[in-house]
Amino acid sequence: MQTSQAKNPWLWVPSLYFGQAIPYIVANYLSVVMYKDMGVSNTDIAFYTSLLYLPWVIKPLWSPLVDLFGTKRGWTVSLQLVLAASLGAVGATLHLPAYFVVSLGVMWIMAFASATHDISADGFYMLGLRQQQQAAFVGVRSTFYRLATLAGQGPLVMLAGYLATSLGDVRQAWAIVFFVLAGLFFGFFAWHQAILPRPDADRKAVEGGNLVAGFGQTFATFFAKRDIWLILGFILTFRLGESQLLKLVAPFLKDPVEKGGLGLSTVQYGLAYGTIGIIALTVGGLFGGYLISRWGLKRCLWLMVFAVHLPDLVFVYLSSAQPQDMRVISAFLAIEQFGYGFGFTAMMMYMIMIADGPYKTAHYAICTGLMALGMMVPGMWSGKLQEMIGYQHFFVWVCLATIPAFIMAALVRIDPEFGKK
Repeated sequence: MQTSQAKNPWLWVPSLYFGQAIPYIVANYLSVVMYKDMGVSNTDIAFYTSLLYLPWVIKPLWSPLVDLFGTKRGWTVSLQLVLAASLGAVGATLHLPAYFVVSLGVMWIMAFASATHDISADGFYMLGLRQQQQAAFVGVRSTFYRLATLAGQGPLVMLAGYLATSLGDVRQAWAIVFFVLAGLFFGFFAWHQAILPRPDADRKAVEGGNLVAGFGQTFATFFAKRDIWLILGFILTFRLGESQLLKLVAPFLKDPVEKGGLGLSTVQYGLAYGTIGIIALTVGGLFGGYLISRWGLKRCLWLMVFAVHLPDLVFVYLSSAQPQDMRVISAFLAIEQFGYGFGFTAMMMYMIMIADGPYKTAHYAICTGLMALGMMVPGMWSGKLQEMIGYQHFFVWVCLATIPAFIMAALVRIDPEFGKK
């Protein structure tokens, strides 16, 4: 029996993918709420937290290093220790006079470590499981990734809110949250160091020159694909509206009514958007996957494009009416998040279709990097735009920014049978 089968996958797959999600959520979502609590402007929040996407944009550029040096297991465990230290360091910076600059610098380190951890963990998953196990556990990894998303945007945000109220110190409250996350990752490091299997195939590449040549070939074959400009256009514009919306959701929900927001507390935000909203997102994603498996991607595409973008109108209503009933707010946020989770499944399946072939792992990484680029650049200037035109007009603009995605959806080519069981 190979050593890759020596450990029960239930002992490490759930914790590996729960841990994979947490730093991404911290860098791209939790940081927005934290800096808003600390009084940072929407312009700075949107610009600088959008830049934290960059490691996920460019991670295909250094992915060969994970093969050339060390093992996937070694990279995965070591990076979890780096992530633990960086999360703790963020918490330690929050009482410094220049906390914003210093904490962002530490988050950059965390983001690069997290993006590299994604590469090594996904590679280890394919080495540590037999092919039939990989298929059996794909739902498990997805579920625990989403559970981490729920934990990061719900209970952790609510904890920060409760601590800020009880301690009377917002910075100390968020520092404790980051210390809790650091402890969690030290636990992941110790657990995975002991429990991860040691697959026979998990070894560094010997012929580095051939690997580098193959690395260049992966890019050449990707950009030589048929209809590459349509592929690029669809991936880069699919989330054009959503990329701007996501950076302003927390500021809008938390800003006082007189500034155009809804005036939610941090605890209320964590409940309405981070808990109820994420549950709706998860249910939408599961339903989207089921529907594609029955009908195929081509038949589902238009339904899912509408599902992603039309619910953005929810924020036009919320910014106009500014309701104060938490039940109403939570219901509308659940509608928007369900639509997003349901419709985004189409993009994930489209990228899998595009990546299919001899370089599927590398091509999928390129697709996800392009998608992250499509999120990063519009998000960078969304805060400045919102402060110039106000929340109501900004959300109208977000809806208009979805038009290119509809145009590209009409142009892309999709195999009628792709995605069906």
